[in-house]
Amino acid sequence: MGNIDTGAYAGMIAETISLTGAGGVAIRAYLARPLGSGPFPAVLLLHHRPGWDAWYRQSARRFAEHGYVALCPDLYSRDGSGDPDDVAAKVNAAGGVADERVVADAEASIALLTSMPQTSGRVATFGTCSGGRHALLVGCRSERVDAVVNCWGGRVVVADGDVTGQQPIPPVELVAGLRAPVLGLFGLDDSSPSPSDVDILEAALARHGKVHEFHRYEGAGHGFFYEDRPANFRAQQARDGWQKVFHFLARTIG
Repeated sequence: MGNIDTGAYAGMIAETISLTGAGGVAIRAYLARPLGSGPFPAVLLLHHRPGWDAWYRQSARRFAEHGYVALCPDLYSRDGSGDPDDVAAKVNAAGGVADERVVADAEASIALLTSMPQTSGRVATFGTCSGGRHALLVGCRSERVDAVVNCWGGRVVVADGDVTGQQPIPPVELVAGLRAPVLGLFGLDDSSPSPSDVDILEAALARHGKVHEFHRYEGAGHGFFYEDRPANFRAQQARDGWQKVFHFLARTIG
């Protein structure tokens, strides 16, 4: 985590809201922002395959505590409500959420963030696991993303025989359209993405002249930020990773 000023006033508002997503459909979202008029930079959180869960709400509040307006849309809103595990199981059984819908919901979320009087107009995408993939995907497809934080996003690099109808184009093939700098955090013990997948992505970014900063952590696998998953959590690596996230955002969106 980034440092805080113990003498500064701290306050935030955090709530569930509704916004108009892809196809004009209302979807749920979690909004957390510092109290005050700002203007504050914004972070769009794109949740992981386990769904729109407590970890992502906690992370939204963490960003708000550090001076960002944070918005996390429920990408599974159309697929039901209730226990996040149950909803996610339904979505994953159907092959996951379609990339086109994710991008459209993200664009709607960015439009909401940039219309808020408390925001500066600068927006970063942030995601872990499939959300890391989505953070990069949206960064490649949108003209309104100013920074990308990809935490161990899997299926960014995909063999030709493994593409699906829901995810027809691997994000690694879209990086030529990227307009924003990228921070990547990865565990060397991960298999999705594997270290070789990370190398392929980094080489593609370098080939297209994209600004990027990658960090690879020894002794860490998939999901090493997740305090609620003891088998995955790695305290030292997570602490360093969060510091790098906040330092990167301070440099790129303010």
